[in-house]
Amino acid sequence: MADDFDVDMEIETPRAKPALEGASAAAILLMLLEEEEAATILKHLDADEVRQLAKSMFDSANASEGQIDQALDQFVSQSRGVSALAVGADTRIRTVIHQAVGNVRADNILAAVAPQSSAASLEMLRWMDVDAISALLANEHPQVGALILSVLVPDVAARAIETLDEGLQSELVLRAAQLTAVPAAAIEDLEAVLAAANVGGQRVAKQPIGGPSDVAKIMKKMPKQLSERTIRALKKQDKFLAQTIEEEMFIFENLRDLDAKSLGTVLRSVDAAQLAIALKGTDTDMVDRCLATMSKRASETIRDEMTEMTMVKRVDVDEAQKAIMQVVRQMASSGEIMIAGAGDDYV
Repeated sequence: MADDFDVDMEIETPRAKPALEGASAAAILLMLLEEEEAATILKHLDADEVRQLAKSMFDSANASEGQIDQALDQFVSQSRGVSALAVGADTRIRTVIHQAVGNVRADNILAAVAPQSSAASLEMLRWMDVDAISALLANEHPQVGALILSVLVPDVAARAIETLDEGLQSELVLRAAQLTAVPAAAIEDLEAVLAAANVGGQRVAKQPIGGPSDVAKIMKKMPKQLSERTIRALKKQDKFLAQTIEEEMFIFENLRDLDAKSLGTVLRSVDAAQLAIALKGTDTDMVDRCLATMSKRASETIRDEMTEMTMVKRVDVDEAQKAIMQVVRQMASSGEIMIAGAGDDYV
């Protein structure tokens, strides 16, 4: 009988299944739709999102029943937080304002208060073939070319500029590095070049693109000889800007990419107090990696200095890091250390 037994029964609590990643869940949902419905959704996404979803759809082709249930549950759960007011809100609001005050006054009001989005022409560039982009850069005004260059993903931009005339390469890099924001007129010129759809006379907000940081990312993707030649040409036109780009091409965080021997060579050549300030602005992993290349006594000295420091100004940390990176560039130039460049190349 059951009463004759004293049995301890441990009831296992079912473990929660790990949630699907966003792209995997979205891919499963798309595959559950009819082809036309899925295609309609994809038309509203940008190129990178479509590529990511396409890969996830292949990866999810053999999804289990449990994974399909998870994807549906995630969709239902997240959909509860979406207000019905948000669906088609932009179009409805614009229509109401136009009907209420007329087209001219509505355009003025909406230009001041409506959220602005990037021009469609900027997104179109991300879908274009590299050869087609190179042709545009070669044939259009350099200012339009600089805008095109700044919008592109860095590795695509590097490939697109590689086949151009040397003079044009340096001019495009110079103009792109000088960009800070794009006025409506420049975007209109680009739309004309691409034969894009007219934006209906709406005012286009300035887009914060380009500048030394974006150009530095492009330069890092270029082959070594092209990158060095472009920097030399740029120095003849704007030495300060060229120096800024060089600084952005290899920042303090990139010290993680150096092997232990090269890192040790660099750190033994810098002032200990300066290194302590520079490391004050980094995480624990970076501090440990740097100090591991030094002697025990030297590393303890640096740690003691960092501990004794009060709050350090960000500008002082930046200056210390820049000074150390100047040493890195000098050592790389003299061949004392090797810095990884594009592909298997080194600079």
